Amino acid sequence: MRLPDPALVVLVGASGAGKSTWAQQHYRAEEVVSSDGLRGVVGSGPYDLDASADAFTLLDTIVAARLGRGLTTVVDTLGLDAERRRAWRAAARAAGLPAVAVLVATEAAECRRRNAARDRPVPAPALTAQLGKVREVGHELGVEGWDLVVPVADTTAPPPATPAPSPVPRADRTSSLGLRTVLQVSRFPWGDDPLAWLGGVARAADEAGFAGLALMDHLIQIPQVGRAWEPIPEPWVTLGALSGLGTGLELGTLCTPVTFRPAGVTAKAAATLSALTGGRAFVGIGAGWWEREHAAYGLPFPTAKERLDELERAIVTMRALWAKGTKAYDGDGVVLPETTGYPRPAGPVAVVVGGSGERRTLRIAARLGDACNLRTGEAEVVRHKVGVLHEHCAAVGRDPAEVAVTVLDLPVVGRDRDDVWRRVERHRGRTAAPAYAARTHAGTVADHRDRWAALAGEGVSTVFLATRDLDGPDDVLALAGLNA
Repeated sequence: MRLPDPALVVLVGASGAGKSTWAQQHYRAEEVVSSDGLRGVVGSGPYDLDASADAFTLLDTIVAARLGRGLTTVVDTLGLDAERRRAWRAAARAAGLPAVAVLVATEAAECRRRNAARDRPVPAPALTAQLGKVREVGHELGVEGWDLVVPVADTTAPPPATPAPSPVPRADRTSSLGLRTVLQVSRFPWGDDPLAWLGGVARAADEAGFAGLALMDHLIQIPQVGRAWEPIPEPWVTLGALSGLGTGLELGTLCTPVTFRPAGVTAKAAATLSALTGGRAFVGIGAGWWEREHAAYGLPFPTAKERLDELERAIVTMRALWAKGTKAYDGDGVVLPETTGYPRPAGPVAVVVGGSGERRTLRIAARLGDACNLRTGEAEVVRHKVGVLHEHCAAVGRDPAEVAVTVLDLPVVGRDRDDVWRRVERHRGRTAAPAYAARTHAGTVADHRDRWAALAGEGVSTVFLATRDLDGPDDVLALAGLNA
Protein backbone atom coordinates (compact mmCIF):
# COMPACT_ATOMS: atom_id res chain seq x y z
CA MET A 1 0.00 0.00 0.00
CA ARG A 2 1.29 3.46 -0.95
CA LEU A 3 0.59 5.98 1.79
CA PRO A 4 -0.43 9.58 1.11
CA ASP A 5 2.54 11.87 0.65
CA PRO A 6 2.90 14.43 2.14
CA ALA A 7 1.14 13.26 5.29
CA LEU A 8 1.36 12.85 9.04
CA VAL A 9 2.26 9.24 9.83
CA VAL A 10 1.96 8.16 13.48
CA LEU A 11 3.53 4.83 14.40
CA VAL A 12 1.71 2.76 17.01
CA GLY A 13 3.14 -0.34 18.68
CA ALA A 14 4.91 -1.82 21.67
CA SER A 15 8.62 -1.59 22.38
CA GLY A 16 10.47 -4.03 20.15
CA ALA A 17 7.69 -4.12 17.55
CA GLY A 18 10.01 -2.69 14.90
CA LYS A 19 8.47 0.74 14.40
CA SER A 20 11.82 2.47 13.89
CA THR A 21 12.91 -0.23 11.43
CA TRP A 22 9.73 0.26 9.42
CA ALA A 23 10.23 4.03 9.39
CA GLN A 24 13.83 3.68 8.19
CA GLN A 25 12.73 1.39 5.38
CA HIS A 26 10.09 3.76 4.06
CA TYR A 27 11.15 7.31 4.89
CA ARG A 28 14.14 9.62 4.96
CA ALA A 29 15.85 10.16 8.28
CA GLU A 30 14.86 13.84 8.16
CA GLU A 31 11.19 12.89 7.99
CA VAL A 32 11.18 10.75 11.14
CA VAL A 33 10.72 12.45 14.53
CA SER A 34 11.68 9.97 17.25
CA SER A 35 11.04 10.39 20.96
CA ASP A 36 14.02 8.11 21.70
CA GLY A 37 16.24 10.18 19.45
CA LEU A 38 15.16 13.41 21.11
CA ARG A 39 15.84 11.94 24.57
CA GLY A 40 19.38 11.58 23.31
CA VAL A 41 19.38 15.26 22.30
CA VAL A 42 18.02 16.71 25.54
CA GLY A 43 19.17 13.93 27.90
CA SER A 44 21.97 11.46 28.35
CA GLY A 45 20.74 9.02 25.70
CA PRO A 46 17.67 7.42 24.07
CA TYR A 47 16.77 5.54 27.25
CA ASP A 48 17.00 8.52 29.61
CA LEU A 49 13.40 8.49 30.80
CA ASP A 50 14.04 11.53 33.01
CA ALA A 51 14.31 13.53 29.77
CA SER A 52 10.96 12.32 28.41
CA ALA A 53 8.99 15.49 29.19
CA ASP A 54 11.53 17.74 27.45
CA ALA A 55 11.83 15.27 24.56
CA PHE A 56 8.08 15.27 23.91
CA THR A 57 7.90 19.05 24.17
CA LEU A 58 10.58 19.25 21.49
CA LEU A 59 8.89 16.51 19.46
CA ASP A 60 5.60 18.41 19.39
CA THR A 61 7.39 21.58 18.31
CA ILE A 62 9.13 19.78 15.45
CA VAL A 63 5.96 18.02 14.34
CA ALA A 64 4.04 21.31 14.29
CA ALA A 65 6.81 23.07 12.34
CA ARG A 66 7.07 20.33 9.71
CA LEU A 67 3.33 20.00 9.27
CA GLY A 68 3.05 23.76 8.97
CA ARG A 69 5.43 23.59 6.01
CA GLY A 70 3.47 20.80 4.40
CA LEU A 71 6.20 18.19 4.93
CA THR A 72 5.70 14.49 5.52
CA THR A 73 6.26 13.82 9.21
CA VAL A 74 6.62 10.39 10.80
CA VAL A 75 6.09 10.31 14.56
CA ASP A 76 8.12 7.45 16.01
CA THR A 77 6.92 6.90 19.58
CA LEU A 78 4.90 4.15 21.23
CA GLY A 79 1.79 5.92 19.94
CA LEU A 80 -0.33 4.32 22.63
CA ASP A 81 -1.45 7.56 24.28
CA ALA A 82 -4.84 8.49 22.79
CA GLU A 83 -4.58 12.13 23.89
CA ARG A 84 -1.26 12.61 22.12
CA ARG A 85 -2.64 10.92 19.00
CA ARG A 86 -5.61 13.30 19.01
CA ALA A 87 -3.29 16.30 19.24
CA TRP A 88 -1.11 15.13 16.34
CA ARG A 89 -4.15 14.31 14.24
CA ALA A 90 -5.59 17.76 14.92
CA ALA A 91 -2.29 19.35 13.88
CA ALA A 92 -2.42 17.44 10.58
CA ARG A 93 -5.98 18.59 9.98
CA ALA A 94 -5.00 22.20 10.64
CA ALA A 95 -2.17 21.88 8.13
CA GLY A 96 -4.46 20.32 5.51
CA LEU A 97 -2.52 17.04 5.45
CA PRO A 98 -3.90 13.50 5.68
CA ALA A 99 -3.37 11.70 8.98
CA VAL A 100 -2.24 8.08 8.86
CA ALA A 101 -1.84 5.64 11.75
CA VAL A 102 0.51 2.69 11.18
CA LEU A 103 -0.21 -0.09 13.69
CA VAL A 104 2.86 -2.30 14.04
CA ALA A 105 1.35 -5.39 15.66
CA THR A 106 4.36 -7.70 15.92
CA GLU A 107 3.85 -10.93 17.86
CA ALA A 108 4.32 -10.52 21.63
CA ALA A 109 6.99 -13.23 21.81
CA GLU A 110 9.06 -11.47 19.13
CA CYS A 111 8.73 -8.11 20.90
CA ARG A 112 9.96 -9.73 24.13
CA ARG A 113 12.87 -11.39 22.33
CA ARG A 114 13.99 -8.13 20.74
CA ASN A 115 13.52 -6.23 23.99
CA ALA A 116 15.68 -8.74 25.90
CA ALA A 117 18.49 -8.28 23.37
CA ARG A 118 18.67 -4.51 23.97
CA ASP A 119 21.37 -2.88 26.07
CA ARG A 120 18.63 -1.22 28.14
CA PRO A 121 15.52 -3.42 27.91
CA VAL A 122 12.12 -2.10 28.93
CA PRO A 123 11.09 -3.67 32.28
CA ALA A 124 8.97 -6.78 31.70
CA PRO A 125 5.84 -5.44 33.47
CA ALA A 126 5.95 -2.27 31.38
CA LEU A 127 6.28 -4.24 28.14
CA THR A 128 3.41 -6.52 29.16
CA ALA A 129 1.24 -3.46 29.73
CA GLN A 130 2.19 -2.09 26.29
CA LEU A 131 1.34 -5.38 24.59
CA GLY A 132 -2.03 -5.39 26.31
CA LYS A 133 -2.70 -1.86 25.12
CA VAL A 134 -1.78 -2.79 21.54
CA ARG A 135 -4.55 -5.39 21.58
CA GLU A 136 -7.04 -2.62 22.41
CA VAL A 137 -5.69 0.19 20.31
CA GLY A 138 -6.84 -1.23 16.96
CA HIS A 139 -10.46 -0.49 17.89
CA GLU A 140 -9.53 2.97 19.19
CA LEU A 141 -7.82 3.89 15.92
CA GLY A 142 -10.88 2.77 14.00
CA VAL A 143 -13.12 5.31 15.70
CA GLU A 144 -10.68 8.22 16.12
CA GLY A 145 -11.11 9.58 12.60
CA TRP A 146 -7.80 8.74 10.93
CA ASP A 147 -7.76 9.07 7.16
CA LEU A 148 -6.05 5.71 6.94
CA VAL A 149 -5.11 2.98 9.43
CA VAL A 150 -2.43 0.62 8.13
CA PRO A 151 -1.67 -2.63 9.96
CA VAL A 152 1.92 -3.89 9.67
CA ALA A 153 2.63 -7.43 10.85
CA ASP A 154 6.37 -7.88 10.15
CA THR A 155 9.08 -5.24 9.94
CA THR A 156 12.06 -7.56 9.89
CA ALA A 157 12.15 -7.93 6.11
CA PRO A 158 12.90 -4.94 3.89
CA PRO A 159 10.28 -3.87 1.36
CA PRO A 160 10.37 -6.01 -1.79
CA ALA A 161 12.66 -4.59 -4.44
CA THR A 162 11.11 -3.46 -7.69
CA PRO A 163 12.12 -6.06 -10.29
CA ALA A 164 14.63 -4.81 -12.80
CA PRO A 165 13.10 -4.21 -16.23
CA SER A 166 14.09 -6.42 -19.09
CA PRO A 167 17.00 -4.88 -21.01
CA VAL A 168 15.29 -5.92 -24.24
CA PRO A 169 12.32 -3.62 -24.95
CA ARG A 170 9.03 -4.99 -26.27
CA ALA A 171 8.68 -4.97 -30.03
CA ASP A 172 6.09 -2.18 -29.92
CA ARG A 173 7.85 -0.35 -27.07
CA THR A 174 4.67 -0.43 -24.98
CA SER A 175 5.06 -0.86 -21.23
CA SER A 176 3.00 -3.17 -19.05
CA LEU A 177 0.83 -0.12 -18.31
CA GLY A 178 -0.11 0.07 -21.99
CA LEU A 179 1.89 3.28 -22.44
CA ARG A 180 4.66 4.28 -24.78
CA THR A 181 7.23 6.76 -23.44
CA VAL A 182 9.11 9.27 -25.54
CA LEU A 183 12.11 10.98 -23.96
CA GLN A 184 11.98 14.72 -24.53
CA VAL A 185 15.48 16.16 -24.33
CA SER A 186 15.23 19.81 -23.33
CA ARG A 187 18.64 20.65 -21.85
CA PHE A 188 22.03 19.97 -23.38
CA PRO A 189 25.00 19.91 -20.97
CA TRP A 190 27.11 18.37 -23.73
CA GLY A 191 30.52 19.85 -22.92
CA ASP A 192 33.14 19.84 -25.68
CA ASP A 193 31.65 17.02 -27.77
CA PRO A 194 27.98 17.71 -28.53
CA LEU A 195 27.55 14.87 -31.00
CA ALA A 196 29.01 12.26 -28.63
CA TRP A 197 26.73 13.45 -25.81
CA LEU A 198 23.66 13.37 -28.03
CA GLY A 199 24.55 9.95 -29.37
CA GLY A 200 25.08 8.58 -25.87
CA VAL A 201 21.70 9.88 -24.70
CA ALA A 202 19.91 8.46 -27.75
CA ARG A 203 21.53 5.04 -27.43
CA ALA A 204 20.70 4.97 -23.71
CA ALA A 205 17.06 5.83 -24.49
CA ASP A 206 16.96 2.98 -26.99
CA GLU A 207 18.46 0.55 -24.46
CA ALA A 208 16.07 1.71 -21.73
CA GLY A 209 13.05 0.87 -23.86
CA PHE A 210 11.86 4.36 -24.78
CA ALA A 211 9.68 4.46 -27.88
CA GLY A 212 11.16 7.66 -29.18
CA LEU A 213 13.15 10.81 -28.61
CA ALA A 214 11.78 14.33 -29.04
CA LEU A 215 13.51 17.70 -29.12
CA MET A 216 12.07 21.08 -28.22
CA ASP A 217 12.00 23.63 -31.02
CA HIS A 218 13.19 26.90 -29.53
CA LEU A 219 15.66 29.55 -30.62
CA ILE A 220 16.68 30.52 -27.07
CA GLN A 221 16.68 28.19 -24.07
CA ILE A 222 13.41 28.74 -22.23
CA PRO A 223 13.49 29.96 -18.60
CA GLN A 224 11.49 26.94 -17.41
CA VAL A 225 14.49 24.76 -18.31
CA GLY A 226 17.67 26.80 -18.09
CA ARG A 227 19.45 30.06 -18.75
CA ALA A 228 19.34 31.93 -22.04
CA TRP A 229 23.04 31.34 -22.77
CA GLU A 230 22.80 27.57 -22.43
CA PRO A 231 22.74 25.59 -25.70
CA ILE A 232 19.47 24.76 -27.42
CA PRO A 233 20.21 23.19 -30.82
CA GLU A 234 18.13 23.51 -33.98
CA PRO A 235 16.02 20.33 -33.78
CA TRP A 236 15.74 19.15 -37.36
CA VAL A 237 19.51 19.34 -37.91
CA THR A 238 20.04 17.50 -34.62
CA LEU A 239 17.44 14.82 -35.38
CA GLY A 240 19.13 14.25 -38.72
CA ALA A 241 22.36 13.50 -36.88
CA LEU A 242 20.58 11.09 -34.54
CA SER A 243 18.91 9.30 -37.44
CA GLY A 244 22.23 7.71 -38.39
CA LEU A 245 22.74 5.92 -35.06
CA GLY A 246 20.74 2.83 -36.03
CA THR A 247 18.41 2.93 -33.02
CA GLY A 248 14.76 1.91 -33.10
CA LEU A 249 13.65 5.27 -31.72
CA GLU A 250 10.97 7.39 -33.31
CA LEU A 251 12.32 10.91 -33.77
CA GLY A 252 10.55 14.24 -33.91
CA THR A 253 9.85 17.62 -32.35
CA LEU A 254 7.67 18.67 -29.45
CA CYS A 255 6.75 21.21 -30.50
CA THR A 256 7.63 23.12 -33.67
CA PRO A 257 5.96 26.57 -33.71
CA VAL A 258 4.26 27.43 -36.99
CA THR A 259 5.82 30.89 -36.71
CA PHE A 260 9.41 29.67 -37.15
CA ARG A 261 9.34 28.32 -40.70
CA PRO A 262 6.89 27.96 -43.56
CA ALA A 263 4.83 24.80 -43.23
CA GLY A 264 6.22 23.47 -46.49
CA VAL A 265 9.76 23.66 -45.14
CA THR A 266 8.74 21.76 -42.00
CA ALA A 267 7.02 19.17 -44.21
CA LYS A 268 10.24 18.79 -46.19
CA ALA A 269 12.33 18.33 -43.03
CA ALA A 270 9.94 15.74 -41.61
CA ALA A 271 9.72 13.81 -44.89
CA THR A 272 13.51 13.70 -45.11
CA LEU A 273 13.79 12.50 -41.51
CA SER A 274 11.20 9.81 -42.27
CA ALA A 275 13.20 8.65 -45.27
CA LEU A 276 16.42 8.53 -43.25
CA THR A 277 14.84 6.55 -40.39
CA GLY A 278 12.69 4.17 -42.39
CA GLY A 279 9.44 5.82 -41.37
CA ARG A 280 10.14 6.68 -37.73
CA ALA A 281 9.49 10.44 -37.86
CA PHE A 282 6.76 12.51 -36.23
CA VAL A 283 5.96 16.21 -36.04
CA GLY A 284 4.80 17.90 -32.87
CA ILE A 285 3.42 21.26 -33.94
CA GLY A 286 1.89 24.20 -32.14
CA ALA A 287 0.98 27.86 -32.42
CA GLY A 288 4.07 29.13 -30.58
CA TRP A 289 3.99 31.12 -27.37
CA TRP A 290 7.27 32.88 -26.53
CA GLU A 291 7.42 36.35 -28.02
CA ARG A 292 11.01 37.04 -26.89
CA GLU A 293 12.63 34.49 -29.20
CA HIS A 294 10.67 35.79 -32.17
CA ALA A 295 11.83 39.34 -31.54
CA ALA A 296 15.43 38.24 -31.01
CA TYR A 297 15.52 36.44 -34.36
CA GLY A 298 13.55 39.01 -36.33
CA LEU A 299 10.44 36.84 -36.70
CA PRO A 300 6.88 38.18 -36.66
CA PHE A 301 4.76 37.18 -33.68
CA PRO A 302 1.11 37.47 -34.79
CA THR A 303 -1.90 37.48 -32.52
CA ALA A 304 -3.05 34.25 -30.92
CA LYS A 305 -5.94 33.97 -33.37
CA GLU A 306 -3.63 34.43 -36.35
CA ARG A 307 -1.19 31.84 -35.03
CA LEU A 308 -3.98 29.31 -34.52
CA ASP A 309 -5.28 30.02 -38.01
CA GLU A 310 -1.79 29.34 -39.33
CA LEU A 311 -1.60 26.13 -37.28
CA GLU A 312 -4.61 24.80 -39.18
CA ARG A 313 -3.18 25.82 -42.54
CA ALA A 314 0.21 24.33 -41.65
CA ILE A 315 -1.21 20.87 -40.95
CA VAL A 316 -3.23 20.95 -44.17
CA THR A 317 -0.13 22.03 -46.12
CA MET A 318 2.07 19.30 -44.68
CA ARG A 319 -0.45 16.58 -45.39
CA ALA A 320 -0.87 17.82 -48.96
CA LEU A 321 2.90 17.71 -49.55
CA TRP A 322 3.21 14.23 -48.01
CA ALA A 323 0.42 12.79 -50.16
CA LYS A 324 0.99 10.84 -53.36
CA GLY A 325 1.34 12.61 -56.65
CA THR A 326 2.33 16.14 -57.62
CA LYS A 327 -1.07 17.60 -58.41
CA ALA A 328 -2.23 21.04 -57.34
CA TYR A 329 -4.03 21.44 -54.04
CA ASP A 330 -6.84 23.83 -53.19
CA GLY A 331 -8.74 23.32 -49.96
CA ASP A 332 -9.13 24.34 -46.30
CA GLY A 333 -7.71 27.77 -47.05
CA VAL A 334 -4.51 26.38 -48.61
CA VAL A 335 -3.66 26.79 -52.30
CA LEU A 336 -0.60 25.02 -53.75
CA PRO A 337 0.09 25.02 -57.50
CA GLU A 338 1.81 21.65 -57.14
CA THR A 339 2.68 19.16 -54.40
CA THR A 340 6.03 17.97 -55.65
CA GLY A 341 7.84 16.75 -52.57
CA TYR A 342 10.64 14.20 -52.74
CA PRO A 343 11.73 12.18 -50.91
CA ARG A 344 8.32 11.06 -49.81
CA PRO A 345 8.02 9.97 -46.18
CA ALA A 346 8.87 6.29 -45.73
CA GLY A 347 5.76 5.86 -43.60
CA PRO A 348 2.96 7.88 -42.06
CA VAL A 349 4.23 10.99 -40.27
CA ALA A 350 2.13 11.46 -37.13
CA VAL A 351 1.09 15.05 -36.46
CA VAL A 352 0.91 15.75 -32.72
CA VAL A 353 -0.94 19.00 -32.00
CA GLY A 354 0.52 20.66 -28.93
CA GLY A 355 -1.61 22.65 -26.53
CA SER A 356 -4.68 22.30 -24.35
CA GLY A 357 -6.80 25.26 -25.42
CA GLU A 358 -10.35 23.98 -25.35
CA ARG A 359 -11.98 26.32 -27.86
CA ARG A 360 -9.47 26.21 -30.74
CA THR A 361 -6.44 23.98 -30.15
CA LEU A 362 -8.31 20.82 -29.20
CA ARG A 363 -10.75 21.46 -32.04
CA ILE A 364 -7.82 21.64 -34.47
CA ALA A 365 -6.46 18.39 -33.05
CA ALA A 366 -9.87 16.74 -33.41
CA ARG A 367 -10.19 17.78 -37.04
CA LEU A 368 -6.64 17.51 -38.35
CA GLY A 369 -4.28 15.86 -35.84
CA ASP A 370 -3.18 12.30 -35.27
CA ALA A 371 -2.75 13.15 -31.60
CA CYS A 372 -3.16 15.97 -29.14
CA ASN A 373 -0.50 16.65 -26.53
CA LEU A 374 -1.62 17.89 -23.11
CA ARG A 375 0.86 19.50 -20.74
CA THR A 376 -0.29 17.98 -17.49
CA GLY A 377 0.37 15.00 -15.28
CA GLU A 378 -2.95 15.28 -13.44
CA ALA A 379 -5.44 12.53 -14.22
CA GLU A 380 -8.40 14.77 -13.34
CA VAL A 381 -7.29 17.45 -15.81
CA VAL A 382 -6.64 14.87 -18.51
CA ARG A 383 -10.14 13.44 -18.00
CA HIS A 384 -11.69 16.85 -18.59
CA LYS A 385 -9.53 17.68 -21.61
CA VAL A 386 -10.21 14.30 -23.21
CA GLY A 387 -13.93 14.94 -22.77
CA VAL A 388 -13.59 18.26 -24.60
CA LEU A 389 -11.54 16.61 -27.36
CA HIS A 390 -14.19 13.95 -27.87
CA GLU A 391 -16.89 16.61 -28.06
CA HIS A 392 -14.94 18.30 -30.86
CA CYS A 393 -14.50 14.94 -32.59
CA ALA A 394 -18.26 14.43 -32.52
CA ALA A 395 -18.82 17.92 -33.88
CA VAL A 396 -16.55 17.32 -36.90
CA GLY A 397 -17.74 13.74 -37.43
CA ARG A 398 -14.49 12.02 -36.53
CA ASP A 399 -14.00 8.84 -34.54
CA PRO A 400 -12.25 9.82 -31.25
CA ALA A 401 -10.15 6.66 -31.53
CA GLU A 402 -8.37 8.29 -34.49
CA VAL A 403 -6.90 11.02 -32.25
CA ALA A 404 -4.42 9.69 -29.70
CA VAL A 405 -4.02 11.45 -26.36
CA THR A 406 -0.46 12.18 -25.29
CA VAL A 407 0.87 14.00 -22.24
CA LEU A 408 4.00 16.07 -21.63
CA ASP A 409 5.18 15.14 -18.13
CA LEU A 410 7.86 17.18 -16.33
CA PRO A 411 8.51 15.25 -13.12
CA VAL A 412 11.34 14.89 -10.64
CA VAL A 413 12.40 11.22 -10.68
CA GLY A 414 14.79 9.82 -8.07
CA ARG A 415 16.35 6.43 -7.48
CA ASP A 416 14.97 6.31 -3.92
CA ARG A 417 13.26 8.66 -1.48
CA ASP A 418 16.50 10.32 -0.38
CA ASP A 419 17.53 10.89 -3.99
CA VAL A 420 14.12 12.35 -4.82
CA TRP A 421 14.50 15.00 -2.13
CA ARG A 422 18.10 15.77 -3.08
CA ARG A 423 16.81 16.58 -6.54
CA VAL A 424 13.97 18.68 -5.15
CA GLU A 425 16.43 20.74 -3.12
CA ARG A 426 18.74 21.07 -6.13
CA HIS A 427 16.08 22.58 -8.38
CA ARG A 428 13.44 24.24 -6.23
CA GLY A 429 15.13 27.64 -6.02
CA ARG A 430 13.03 29.90 -3.82
CA THR A 431 9.94 27.71 -4.11
CA ALA A 432 9.01 25.92 -0.89
CA ALA A 433 10.12 22.29 -1.09
CA PRO A 434 6.64 20.76 -0.57
CA ALA A 435 5.12 23.02 -3.23
CA TYR A 436 7.88 22.21 -5.71
CA ALA A 437 7.64 18.48 -4.96
CA ALA A 438 3.87 18.56 -5.49
CA ARG A 439 4.13 20.57 -8.70
CA THR A 440 6.70 18.19 -10.18
CA HIS A 441 5.12 15.00 -8.79
CA ALA A 442 8.50 14.26 -7.20
CA GLY A 443 8.91 10.55 -6.60
CA THR A 444 10.64 7.32 -7.48
CA VAL A 445 10.12 5.31 -10.66
CA ALA A 446 7.54 3.19 -8.80
CA ASP A 447 5.67 6.33 -7.71
CA HIS A 448 5.49 7.60 -11.27
CA ARG A 449 4.34 4.26 -12.63
CA ASP A 450 1.44 4.41 -10.18
CA ARG A 451 0.59 7.91 -11.40
CA TRP A 452 0.96 6.94 -15.03
CA ALA A 453 -1.40 4.01 -14.53
CA ALA A 454 -4.08 6.58 -13.73
CA LEU A 455 -3.22 8.52 -16.90
CA ALA A 456 -3.50 5.34 -18.95
CA GLY A 457 -6.91 4.81 -17.40
CA GLU A 458 -7.98 8.19 -18.79
CA GLY A 459 -7.02 7.21 -22.33
CA VAL A 460 -3.42 8.45 -22.54
CA SER A 461 -1.37 6.36 -24.96
CA THR A 462 2.01 8.12 -24.88
CA VAL A 463 3.91 10.08 -22.26
CA PHE A 464 6.52 12.58 -23.42
CA LEU A 465 8.92 12.61 -20.47
CA ALA A 466 11.25 15.52 -19.73
CA THR A 467 13.29 15.72 -16.54
CA ARG A 468 15.54 18.50 -15.28
CA ASP A 469 18.15 15.99 -14.14
CA LEU A 470 19.10 14.58 -17.51
CA ASP A 471 22.84 15.17 -17.48
CA GLY A 472 23.82 12.18 -19.62
CA PRO A 473 23.23 8.55 -20.59
CA ASP A 474 23.36 7.19 -17.02
CA ASP A 475 20.41 9.38 -16.05
CA VAL A 476 18.44 8.00 -18.99
CA LEU A 477 19.21 4.40 -18.07
CA ALA A 478 17.99 5.09 -14.51
CA LEU A 479 14.55 5.73 -16.00
CA ALA A 480 14.29 2.31 -17.65
CA GLY A 481 11.86 1.02 -15.03
CA LEU A 482 9.23 3.42 -16.38
CA ASN A 483 9.11 1.35 -19.57
CA ALA A 484 8.87 -2.08 -17.95
